[in-house]
Amino acid sequence: NASLSPQQALGVKKLPIDSAEWQSYFDESGQLLKSRDYIASQILDRGLDPSVRSEAWKFLTGYYAWRSSHDERLAVDSMRRCVKGLCYPSLFDLSFSTESDVQRLYIKDAEGNPIVDKNQLEKILLMSYMCNVKAEYQQGFHEMLLLFHLLVEKEYEIYWLFQFFLQKTENSCIMNIGVEKNLIMLKALIAFLDPVFARHLGKLCLVQSLFPWFCLFFQRVFRSFDDVWRLWEVFLTGLPCRNFQVIIAYTMLNMVRDQILSEDLNGDDILMLCNHIVDLDADTLIIRACSIYDQLLQQKNEVKNSVAFLY
Repeated sequence: NASLSPQQALGVKKLPIDSAEWQSYFDESGQLLKSRDYIASQILDRGLDPSVRSEAWKFLTGYYAWRSSHDERLAVDSMRRCVKGLCYPSLFDLSFSTESDVQRLYIKDAEGNPIVDKNQLEKILLMSYMCNVKAEYQQGFHEMLLLFHLLVEKEYEIYWLFQFFLQKTENSCIMNIGVEKNLIMLKALIAFLDPVFARHLGKLCLVQSLFPWFCLFFQRVFRSFDDVWRLWEVFLTGLPCRNFQVIIAYTMLNMVRDQILSEDLNGDDILMLCNHIVDLDADTLIIRACSIYDQLLQQKNEVKNSVAFLY
């Protein structure tokens, strides 16, 4: 398990893993020289430069095996490419929902030119629904998928990265699978770390109303897409602990904790306050959340009984 480094404690932002460093992780055959654990710890601590993110995410999501060679990865790419054209369903109600959501996206550059193909985005959403029936379509998937569309170019890469991302994060952002579990875990974490705050929130039955944070995996709270990718790649490492997304949510709620208690805010006011948690810096949020996890480690015996889901 990773703990807070001295640089993190001081708030010093480290340089991310750039292209030159990433290439140094491989031998001539394309085999990784570094262990998965080493790379994961570096990503937690420093993050990835945009120039290596698209390739690194293929390892983090499981699209590529960590021990694969360059030739083996070419074979995997060839196999993944076969998904193209497999199933584009004619589900009129669902198609209307996805089309409506996608068309509302404003995805143009500074000159007003489209930066992604909306028709392609809609097609991948439909295919994703047909090939992953457990994950029913929910509003917001189009916003998540947009980030994968901006991360990689090919249609089959977008589809597979999104699918593997959902699997790797245990479907934590899906309403009928992971979101409810996250809310239960968040409630337990607040009760363990801050009983006074838990009692106040419990009277208002408020924690359940924070589901939008998990549905979009915190996408709307950051100031840039780079910040979203930064947090999501930490989730993919599985560090510093399982269900780190719950500690992230607790960290965000803690930002407004004192105001909520001092002003004795009611449910609607608290939700409005939480909805105004925006323009966050991912590195700062990760550092604060890691610090809270370090506090939990110091109470390990108690934690095992109260919030064992973090292990």
